[in-house]
Amino acid sequence: MMTKRVASGGLALAIALAAGAAAWAVQPTQGTGWRDVLATPAVKSPLASRALLNGLASAGSRIVAVGQRGHILYSDDAGKSWRQAEVPVSSDLVAVSFPDATTGWAVGHDGVVLRSTDAGLSWTLQLDGIQAGAAMVRHYQREAQALAAGDPGRAAQLIEEARRFEAQGAENPLLDVWFRDASEGFVVGAFGLVLHTTDGGAHWAPWLHALDNPKGLHLYAVRGIGADVYISGEQGLLLKMERGDTRFRALDLPYKGTLFGITGSARSLVAYGLRGTVLRSTDAGRSWQPTPTGLQVGLTAGTLQDDGRIVIVSQAGHILSSTDDGASFKAASTGRTVPAAAVAIPAKGTVVIAGPRGAQSLPLP
Repeated sequence: MMTKRVASGGLALAIALAAGAAAWAVQPTQGTGWRDVLATPAVKSPLASRALLNGLASAGSRIVAVGQRGHILYSDDAGKSWRQAEVPVSSDLVAVSFPDATTGWAVGHDGVVLRSTDAGLSWTLQLDGIQAGAAMVRHYQREAQALAAGDPGRAAQLIEEARRFEAQGAENPLLDVWFRDASEGFVVGAFGLVLHTTDGGAHWAPWLHALDNPKGLHLYAVRGIGADVYISGEQGLLLKMERGDTRFRALDLPYKGTLFGITGSARSLVAYGLRGTVLRSTDAGRSWQPTPTGLQVGLTAGTLQDDGRIVIVSQAGHILSSTDDGASFKAASTGRTVPAAAVAIPAKGTVVIAGPRGAQSLPLP
């Protein structure tokens, strides 16, 4: 049971990539005292595409990017030009997911969950950290009897943990989002927070009880690969939920450092993280082997192309490419070094990088 919440080095790196500093529900505004970022729409800026952007997703042929101060941008020409969307909050945003060409979700600091039904042109607020904490308490109070049937003390522990999230309000960030379709999805974040929806985000249920994460480690990424769903986090934590199961179960990895993400296919899983670490599994996560990268920097994002190529990027601007299901990676030269927090492949021969310098469209050999 956690009694103290302290951000680890892994979370510090994720927050640095996401916003450059800790985010709170209120921020100072010159001449007006304090403002509530949850009630302040994102400001339109001609420089938004050059400011910090943290997440990328494909909405059909469109690319959608999310970043600081609630900025959400979209491009219909493979990242060459960008337009800014209407967003009702100015919280820093970290990740975005589109399960189809029109419906998508974005998450970030202050426990924010946003939804779009028009391919990213406009967004509505579905959830924030204050609402989430209260909903978690109600959920575990309602389910207390069922949870106590197997473990008498478990219900009380979960209610206590939910109250701790509620007391912290909008303090804890959400760090990733993934939707299977327009109805079912997961969001994950700091201190082991996992929320699940089956109705497109109209209601969210906590899954603290349904994952093997007793230390409440920070969760950086959630992704569906094949029929299964994976969550990666700090201290070598990698969780897997098989299709039809209702629990995320810990996998045994030969690495105990932070993992920022996982990509791949049913043939091959590739997890990546600090110090250039890449781990590969060809048996659905039962065993893992390291894949050398020659790097000692954090690998921050990865994606799988339609042709099977795996691309992983680093916080220092490296682009690694694999055409053999992650068995080996080679550095791809694009002519420019762009520090990366996210990557997307909108068209063959083009890679879009998002990070501290905004969004960049580069040639991918």
